[in-house]
Amino acid sequence: MVQWVRFLRLGALVLGLAIILGPVLAYAAPQGTGLPLPRFISLRAEKAKLRTGPGVQYPEEWVYLRKDLPLEIIAEHHTWRKVRDWQGTQGWMHQSLLSGKRTLIVTGTVRTLRHKADTTSVAVARVEPGVVGAIMNCPGGKLWCNVEVGGFTGWLRKLEFWGAYKDEIVE
Repeated sequence: MVQWVRFLRLGALVLGLAIILGPVLAYAAPQGTGLPLPRFISLRAEKAKLRTGPGVQYPEEWVYLRKDLPLEIIAEHHTWRKVRDWQGTQGWMHQSLLSGKRTLIVTGTVRTLRHKADTTSVAVARVEPGVVGAIMNCPGGKLWCNVEVGGFTGWLRKLEFWGAYKDEIVE
């Protein structure tokens, strides 16, 4: 009889903790993709709303009107992604607005797209700041990426654009 009472007390304690801590634990560990954070992605939609929180009940803070714009996912909550743009603006977007396609935005001054991954290589094109392009690959051990910008294909150094991490390999 004593063992049965102990078992019931333990069961009541576990149930009580589950009721009290369940919502807290569910919020503390939101479901996501399990993919590494942070990571770069791009905007799939022509028009995308950035919200102050993970849901349509949160106010719109910004509207992006530029498909393929690179964004960085810095957090996940169910189907919502907290993103950051190249200027540091942060907010939440629904996953349906985002794509795994890797893109870049040229930063700083006018950049030279090169034929090879070498600063002495022949110029293919000059690229203005703010121009968006596609990352084709960033081989291991290199600080360069093979990219496509405005119909031209060539190489840019990672420090000349936003959309890839310094030591990241993109295949």
